[in-house]
Order: sequence, then C-alpha cells, then structure tokens
Amino acid sequence: MNGTTVLLGNVTAEEPKPVYAALFGCILGLGLPLNAVSLWILLRHHSLKSPSAVFMVNLAVSDLLLVISLPMRVYFYATGIWPLSTTACFSLTLLFHGNIRSSSIFITIISVDRLLAIVYPLRSRHLRTSSNAWKGAAFVWLFVLVILIPPIVIGSGKSNRTKTSCFLSKGGNSIPSHVIYFQFVLVSILLAVNIVCTVMVSWTLRSHLSDSAKVKNKMNVMLIFILNLVMFTICFLPATLSVVAVPDGDHLSMICLAAVNCCLDPLLYYFSFDAFWRKKDDVDVS
Repeated sequence: MNGTTVLLGNVTAEEPKPVYAALFGCILGLGLPLNAVSLWILLRHHSLKSPSAVFMVNLAVSDLLLVISLPMRVYFYATGIWPLSTTACFSLTLLFHGNIRSSSIFITIISVDRLLAIVYPLRSRHLRTSSNAWKGAAFVWLFVLVILIPPIVIGSGKSNRTKTSCFLSKGGNSIPSHVIYFQFVLVSILLAVNIVCTVMVSWTLRSHLSDSAKVKNKMNVMLIFILNLVMFTICFLPATLSVVAVPDGDHLSMICLAAVNCCLDPLLYYFSFDAFWRKKDDVDVS
C-alpha cells in the first residue's frame, strides 16, 4: 500500500509504519515502569509537604497519562488499521498532546521552584508551601484544559465522520494558525524561563551562595537545570518549530521525539533528591 488508504470492511487501513511502532513501543516499555515506580516512590517515601515533591508527583501523573495513550499508537503504526471510533482516536490524540504541554509546564515550574529555593531561600519561604504548590498544579491542569478547547471545538465539527485513519502526521492544516503560533509562543516563553533559571542558579552556586541555602550536591542541582534545557531543546521545541515552519508537513518523527520526554523525566526525581529511596523534607536545600 504505497501511502494509500484502503477500506477493509468497517475499518480504515493505511500503510503500516513498523519503525514508528517500534519507537513508540520502546517509549511505552520504558516510560510506563519508570514513571509508575517514580510515582510510587514519591508518594511512599517523600513528604508531599515539599512543594518540589508536589510538582514532581503531578509531572509523573502527566507522563503516565501520556504513556497510556501510546498502546493504540503502537497498534495503529504496526498494522495500519484503526479499529475504534473517531471519538476514541480524537480523545487519545488530545490526551497525548495535552500531557506533553502539561509536562513542559511542570518542568518549568520545577526549575522556578529550585531557583527560589537556592537564590532566594528566605524571601521565597512564604511562597514555597505545599498549599501554594497544589494551587499551582491545579492551575496548570486548568490551563492545559483551556488550551485544548480549540482542538476540541474543531474535532467536534468533524465528529460526523464514521471512518478515520487516526494519528495522521499531517494534521497541521486542521489547526488554526493562531493556535499554532500560540503554542510556539508558549514553548518559547517556557524555554526562556528555563534558561534564565539555569543562568541565575549557576551564577549563585559559583559566586555567592547564601549561608541559608546549603546545597549538598551542586552537581546534581545543575544537572536538573541542564536536563530541563535538554528536554526543551530536543523534545518540545523541534516539534513546535516543525508545525510552525511546515503546517502541512509530516511531523511524525517530531511527535515521537516529543514523547521521549516521558522517559527522561524520571531522571529529574533522581537528581532532585540526594537519597531518592528514603524520605527527606526537601529536595536540594536543607
């Protein structure tokens, strides 16, 4: 089937993409246990009174929601057949993209939280509370839901379709240009915030670390920020730029790259906690 679509009974078949089936399968195989174990450790061994732990729990939940959308992608790319309804395809696509956005926001919030804890430990003490952290997490989920409204409205207008090939990589032409540019601006702002946080924390650790912020492992602290920047520059930014540059192009490789983020996030938990397997009151700062 050279890129053609064939109707088989009540399902629509396309050319299988075994390479992408294998790639998404690897992401599923790594991301599911890594994030499930990380979430279990965070909930069991670390106090949710720490704002850092609160944000990391929400990040792990976001990644798990992304991972559970992958099995049907693996099946579709392996067989070229989508056996479920249009609504199921639409819901899984929204779950995938929505949780990539929430992950990028939570990663940025973790960087800001580390910045406040290290650079402004005393002045930020009243801000860095578990209550404020939960409020911030709730706001993130609400914000992600709001920015998903345009795709929901667009998708509902096409709900009369009875057949779908699902997970099309050339979907940019169905998204309004202002939505595409908003996503680009959002990712750019988040990346800029991560860069500023990295520079400020690096400068503080090297030159004038406050006595009230006793960082036990400066290397681990910087690895958190470096890892955040790597995830943005490799996972999030290319996918956004590809849609902006070529709205009608094939973005499947970029989508796959963005999904790799859920396998890298567990490294944040490891580097954020001096002793990941035992309970601590805070992350880097005592």
